[in-house]
Amino acid sequence: MIQIFMSKRGSGKSKYMISHANNGLKDTKGHIVFIDDDNRAMHELDREVRFISTENFELRDLNSLYGFICGIVSQDYDVDMIYVDGLMGKMDFDRDDAKDEFEKLSKLSDRSKITIFFALNDTEETPEYLKKYKVEIE
Repeated sequence: MIQIFMSKRGSGKSKYMISHANNGLKDTKGHIVFIDDDNRAMHELDREVRFISTENFELRDLNSLYGFICGIVSQDYDVDMIYVDGLMGKMDFDRDDAKDEFEKLSKLSDRSKITIFFALNDTEETPEYLKKYKVEIE
């Protein structure tokens, strides 16, 4: 399953995702992975959450992110949740053209029985296909 935390820029999506990942440790027997574009979240995450900074990886688009996530899942069969924060604004990501990539990620998550969480800025032009993954921030 894919879930996207969507809200306006600066509304606390990253803090919410960090809290959600930390709280997820109580409910899962598997592993949690938090992928971010820098190291800011590293010290706020519980030490049981596997933190990966993508600063040294060239994730240019959703297809390279798909391959990156496939590598994580193939290396650790116990992954239950993957959080992706801060990457979408730095990748070549056209929301209107990304439907196929999100469907690939959705199939991967269903096959692997993992949940992949994304943080995206909500805009008036958010495509319909993304809205089915949208989760309100509490």
